[in-house]
Amino acid sequence: MTHSLTPREIFGELFEAVQADRIFGDSKSFVDAVALRDPAEILRLYREERGRPRFDLQAFVRRHFDLPETRPDAAAMSASDDVRKQIENLWPKLTRTADRKTAYSSLIELPKPYVVPGGRFRELYYWDSYFTMLGLAASGQHGLLRDMVDNFAYLIDHIGFIPNGTRSYYCTRSQPPFFVLMIELLATSTNDESVYEHYFPQLKKEYEFWMAGSDGLSAAQPARRRVVRVGDTLLNRYWDEAAEPRQESYAEDIALASAADRDPAGLYRDIRAACESGWDFSSRWFDRTQTISSICTTGILPVDLNSIMHRIETMLGDISDRAGDAAGASHYRDRASSRKRTIQSLFFDSGAGFFFDIAIDSGKPTGTRSLAAAYPLFFGLATAEQGARVAARLDAEFLKPGGWVTTPFVTGQQWDSPNGWAPLHWIVCEGLRNYGLDDQAQEGAGRWIATNIDMYRKSGRFMEKYNVVEPGLAASGGEYAVQDGFGWTNGVLLSLLGKP
Repeated sequence: MTHSLTPREIFGELFEAVQADRIFGDSKSFVDAVALRDPAEILRLYREERGRPRFDLQAFVRRHFDLPETRPDAAAMSASDDVRKQIENLWPKLTRTADRKTAYSSLIELPKPYVVPGGRFRELYYWDSYFTMLGLAASGQHGLLRDMVDNFAYLIDHIGFIPNGTRSYYCTRSQPPFFVLMIELLATSTNDESVYEHYFPQLKKEYEFWMAGSDGLSAAQPARRRVVRVGDTLLNRYWDEAAEPRQESYAEDIALASAADRDPAGLYRDIRAACESGWDFSSRWFDRTQTISSICTTGILPVDLNSIMHRIETMLGDISDRAGDAAGASHYRDRASSRKRTIQSLFFDSGAGFFFDIAIDSGKPTGTRSLAAAYPLFFGLATAEQGARVAARLDAEFLKPGGWVTTPFVTGQQWDSPNGWAPLHWIVCEGLRNYGLDDQAQEGAGRWIATNIDMYRKSGRFMEKYNVVEPGLAASGGEYAVQDGFGWTNGVLLSLLGKP
């Protein structure tokens, strides 16, 4: 695995001073800045000047760095315009051309054009992109869709996996491994079956990344990195190779650790692992105190991740079979079958009629209800009875006036109540349809569509997330202001509008 040095590795004490002093409103600003001269020279000047009277750190940084500006990707549009048309008009504004090599930048250059989420998210993000690509497919943007898949394949080839986002400081973790669904989407959208064989090497390599460390697991050591052995079944968890403050949220993590009564390294890794999940942050990862200092992500087997991994194993088995590799096909299918049985038994609480994440230490459901329970339905892993029971709980506890709420818990975190998110609406809607519950799917999708369009009519913008409990109010929670743009919202909305 190779990637460039991170801002903290390059700028050392200057990085720590800038982030600790919070001289910018967003901690991501400095790590995305581009040095205007050799970093060694900037560091020399910093050490020389910092002891002088009236030294101004922010002014120093502004002199020596090109700071990122939030591009007007989603400047307010006329609320009278057609929603579909406006989303179509946003694709060029959110699209970046193939990157040119930029000295002293944290950006990982990509060889082909790609679509960013928008706002502070100026680079390519992993799981976001699948939902954005749904919209590209619905728009007939098949060339850009293929470019996106090629970029992710490039990352696997050159880094060894797909990082959280295309920044050097993200290269200790990934995100939910949706590359498998991107391949499916490209194949079905272009009616090109050769897509599966073409990306098989990268899909296999990504699978090996997620399964690294599985050799030698035992009762004495059941977990290593992202793999956990439960009986004879290999399962997965979210992880991060680093156990230190996130560079893009450095001051926030330092402050959290100083107030928490626990080992800082473990706290940092659990925070980072939650970022790998995409749900940063949520009651899913907290203990019963429901506070972020209790986060225990690496101690949890997530139902969504293991459902995705089953699909990867199934696809690898199918492609191996078509290639005449009987041994490979059997290997992957055996793993998929074992994982499916475990999802249906271990992850499903028959008393509650719901899928839950599993606490690794106890081997029992965490009891924290969330829309992650819809993943086994989305991937067709639930039995008919399980699907019906989960659907009933979704209808009774999660369906709100503006759509499906992420969890029923109010914690102040953005992946909890009162917020709803585009990717989870797609997962829930398609999951319900898989089990013949079209009316229930349409009801939730209709409420979500109305929430999106009402906000667009009021503001001329599409938002990263929405308040679905009180749709007239703005979404809340999280480490940064609500962003607009917004890649996955646009993609899912356009796709849902195209549903009968």
